[in-house]
Amino acid sequence: MPRATPSSSWRRVQRRGLVAAAAAWAVASACAQGVAEAPQRDLPRVTLRAGMHLIHAQVAATHAQRATGLMWRRELGPNEGMLFVFEAPAVQCFWMKNTYVPLTAAFVADDGRIVNLADMRPLDETSHCSNEPVRYVLEMAQGWFRQRGIGPGFRLAGPPFQAPQR
Repeated sequence: MPRATPSSSWRRVQRRGLVAAAAAWAVASACAQGVAEAPQRDLPRVTLRAGMHLIHAQVAATHAQRATGLMWRRELGPNEGMLFVFEAPAVQCFWMKNTYVPLTAAFVADDGRIVNLADMRPLDETSHCSNEPVRYVLEMAQGWFRQRGIGPGFRLAGPPFQAPQR
């Protein structure tokens, strides 16, 4: 077995240090952007209705929650999704950075009307935008809406879409 010379040992230490520094920078960068490399599973939940179908959606209401979204998830339950809630209606655009599950985004108006749907591929950073200003975006496993005959114009029901009581 060859014996390491001081210079080759020092190069190994330097390489390990560079690898460790690069890893630390990547983690710090992700944290600085408000995105941790772990799926969000402890967000508040809401039950929505799409006709006779129930949707169990996590609610992403803060900037950090929306920025992470369904990143790092490897699976979704059969009727599970994520509802993104914004402060005011605007054209909303979504992408699939660090997202492994193929999704469909439903861009939803204040009254629960689906404005448009966008199928999104895993890890694809192409932007998919609403056709008009919306406050809500509901992400479900790709095919969920199509399999149930749900498309633009369909109205979702549930607490976010109910008119305020007078």
